[in-house]
Amino acid sequence: MLLVIDVGNTNTSLGVFDQRELRAQWRLSTNRDQPADEYGILSRNLFLLGGIQPDQINAMMVSSVVPTLNPVIQEMAERYFHLKPYFLGPGTRTGMAIHYDNPLEVGADRIADSVAAFEKYGGPCVIVDFGTAITVDAVSEKGEYLGGVIAPGIGISGEALFARAARLPRVEIREPERVIGTNTVSSMQSGLFYGAVGLVDGVLDRLCAVMGPKTRVIATGGQAGLVASASKYKPPVDISLTLEGLRIIYERNLQNARRK
Repeated sequence: MLLVIDVGNTNTSLGVFDQRELRAQWRLSTNRDQPADEYGILSRNLFLLGGIQPDQINAMMVSSVVPTLNPVIQEMAERYFHLKPYFLGPGTRTGMAIHYDNPLEVGADRIADSVAAFEKYGGPCVIVDFGTAITVDAVSEKGEYLGGVIAPGIGISGEALFARAARLPRVEIREPERVIGTNTVSSMQSGLFYGAVGLVDGVLDRLCAVMGPKTRVIATGGQAGLVASASKYKPPVDISLTLEGLRIIYERNLQNARRK
């Protein structure tokens, strides 16, 4: 079985694949101070709760946008699973041409999302990932990564209001009952929610005008289920897209290694 891990700034997602079947997946808070032992014990306990024996894991693929956690994940893999993890990074065979000024600047999760979206939905396509940041990535009809857009996520925007405006509280992020807020909390919730919806729809309007009317839009990320339904594009929410991308990339590298 293949263990895939996507380490994000806010959340870390884990998935276990048996061939192409996603047997189980979990979403945890990313803790930069958590040692390898805690990651290892927690992972093994999750597997047991999911009916998966830890010794069934025979490979591991990782994408990470938190470099300080990479050695922690490496240590966890070697100590608790006796495996050398593969990190998605320079030299990894993705099967996707990257048309970015500096390909090394593209987040590993964005590449995984794009590979999976093209494989599952075809191109041209646009992937909206609602995470710590809202990222929008464009993939051509030929399966080339064209670039994209990075904007503050809803959580970041909410924290900025709380931190910089003395009289504004920290609020729960959810869809408000009405657009016009009648108190401070509901006004902030309306601004955060509909601000994110308007941002995404505005970006998608411009991207789809460039890429053509046949462009597919796919949503993923922790807050995709909250925001995507309010978008006029009504994109399908594929919560396991990044994990699927890691599986696909791992398989491509495995096949390439076997040919050599």
